[in-house]
Amino acid sequence: MKRLTLLIIIPFALVAQKKALIFGVTGQDGAYLVEFLLGKGYEVHGVKRRSSYRNTQRLDHLYEEPYENERHFYLHYGDVTDGLGVITLVHKIQPDEIYNLAAQSHVRLSFDIPDYTNDVNAGGPLRILEAIRALSMTDKVRFYQASTSEMFGAAPPPQNEETKFYPRSPYAVGKLGGHWHTINYREAYGIFACSGILFNHESPRRGETFLSHKVTLAAARISKGLQKKLHIGNLNARRDWGYAKDYVELMWLMLQQDEPDDYVIASGESHTVREFCELAFSHVGIDIVWDGEGMDEKGYDRKTGRTIIEIDERYFRPTEVDSLRGDPSKAVKKLGWNPQKTTFEELVKLMVEHNLSEIS
Repeated sequence: MKRLTLLIIIPFALVAQKKALIFGVTGQDGAYLVEFLLGKGYEVHGVKRRSSYRNTQRLDHLYEEPYENERHFYLHYGDVTDGLGVITLVHKIQPDEIYNLAAQSHVRLSFDIPDYTNDVNAGGPLRILEAIRALSMTDKVRFYQASTSEMFGAAPPPQNEETKFYPRSPYAVGKLGGHWHTINYREAYGIFACSGILFNHESPRRGETFLSHKVTLAAARISKGLQKKLHIGNLNARRDWGYAKDYVELMWLMLQQDEPDDYVIASGESHTVREFCELAFSHVGIDIVWDGEGMDEKGYDRKTGRTIIEIDERYFRPTEVDSLRGDPSKAVKKLGWNPQKTTFEELVKLMVEHNLSEIS
């Protein structure tokens, strides 16, 4: 007699595709985060402000194959200063994760438009958190707030999660408000809400008005004879610089933990603006030497003696932040963060090379 073997097939339960909603999606971090989340299989929704000018250059490639036909990435108009609009978007999309990268992020400019800066940087995250609470989504949604090392301001380095805040600009004060709103809603309503206190992070996608890109672009243009000089502010300010593409992974990792928490994300080392300039220009074959003091100091091309860099008082802040250097020990231990995944030297080089490729 033949023995019959009964094959029982038990279907695996289908895992629902996660949805992410990103406010401030058109910035450098937003573009890298969209790419990262799409690579993880997410359906990604991004929010951009209405503008008469094209402001999606960092995202345009994501509309090409395969993303568009598979309908993984969507853009929506919205603004974090519009509370009703925020609630409407969160209700419509029903996301599993919300990333707030929206900000008035130019520190020097924040002194000129402090009211607007505060409305976006402090009020924006408050409106998103309140939408989560008001829509009874506290058990469904995980929230990431983009905090900043500028909140530490005048506090001496190294700065970690326990360092007292001492903000020195309207930008930093507004961001500190958003940071504390995040903590308050986590403790008051049980929302899974995290703040990533990210130190300076740059990339070829950084806006040209920001120091890092301004320097690397000037180095490329001056080397090609397309620009004569670089005008700059405080050469002695020290910053902890990292690569934005590396940092967005940590945003996601924070929301995958068992418990919500706040983390400093940094390289753990600092360099002066002067060093940044010297390194950027060295990659295009220009050796910078310095002469003079204070506002009269200038950077010269050692070979030609030509003035390359001049100090301009317009780029100084009313209150300066002298030194920022993060202590990422907590993120290293709990998130597996590698602070030197992309070194300072590698970061500057890739930015300069990108600028050279664009103008050649």
